[in-house]
Amino acid sequence: MNGVELEVQRIDRALIFSIAAAITLAGSLAQAQDTAANPKTPETCRAVRSEKDRLACYDELFGAPEGALIEQTPNPPVAAVPEPKRSSLLDQRWELTPDEKQGSFRVQPHKPVYIVAFHSSSSNNRPSSPSEDHSVIEALGLQNTETKFQISLKTKLWEDIIGDYSDLWFGYTQSSRWQVFNGALSRPFRETDYEPELMLNFRTHVDLPLGWDLRMSGVSLTHVSNGRDVPLSRSWNRVIGQIGIDRPGWTIVARPWWRIHEDRESDDNPDIEDFMGRGELLVTRNWRGHEISALLRHSLRGGERSHSAVELNWAFPIHGQLKGYLQFFSGYGESLIDYNHSANRIGLGVSLIEWYSDTAETQRR
Repeated sequence: MNGVELEVQRIDRALIFSIAAAITLAGSLAQAQDTAANPKTPETCRAVRSEKDRLACYDELFGAPEGALIEQTPNPPVAAVPEPKRSSLLDQRWELTPDEKQGSFRVQPHKPVYIVAFHSSSSNNRPSSPSEDHSVIEALGLQNTETKFQISLKTKLWEDIIGDYSDLWFGYTQSSRWQVFNGALSRPFRETDYEPELMLNFRTHVDLPLGWDLRMSGVSLTHVSNGRDVPLSRSWNRVIGQIGIDRPGWTIVARPWWRIHEDRESDDNPDIEDFMGRGELLVTRNWRGHEISALLRHSLRGGERSHSAVELNWAFPIHGQLKGYLQFFSGYGESLIDYNHSANRIGLGVSLIEWYSDTAETQRR
């Protein structure tokens, strides 16, 4: 290769480098001119495909706040929703809080509903009362074993009757003692007690020591009778006060009462307060579907006028919603006709409704 050819090649390479540099310079100038001619707009930022670059474009266009993060979090953490506060047993049974309100004229459980076969230590074959012509002379021929069943319902007549913390209720309870095994007397119903009552309840909600809460108070007008003729007729009317406290799984309800007295001539049982008492205390414990309750009554008098009664109940799961029911009673007044008759009674059967076992709070425990 001669010197002329080498010189030509050298000139060619220099020319190529010069052309490439010129093209690069022209592209840079064109881009600068395009940028100057076309400043950033929301449309140009929206057209950027990269999420990071698109956010940087918007920041440059509108100005990023101080300390702002450029990168977005793909899935920001969701704050946990706090568990709603559980209402109490008394709340749910009596609809004391706004969340538990169900409106008026909705039929609901009141007292326990059950059926049991009872055995008594002694039968009241000669019911008696100090009232004239209210004592049975000849023995009735009753057996010591019988069946007892109870139904009890209530409904709200007036919601928020005084402000938003009081309700007016109507309740009805009926309990029967059936001599189902007494074929000699054609298996009669020995006693049926009817108990309608009008109840005014107030929501109180006062915190007490040890986690207890004074949840409710109230007053009721109650009538109880057995609908029988003389000499077996028994009845009385009372004004009953009510105070209820509770804590998780526990309730205590105190009910003092005052009898509405009748004329001596029309009073079926003038001394009934000295036997069936002047008040009662109901304590219940609910745990994992079980309910244990103790009902205590006393005449609140001394000497010969001192009489009392205790009733213990245990509702226990058998299968699904079916529950067994064990009841023990000792003292006076297991029924109205037996108000002045003392006996020990024990019964076993099934329960349909307890004091509180059908509430949502109990099902969680």
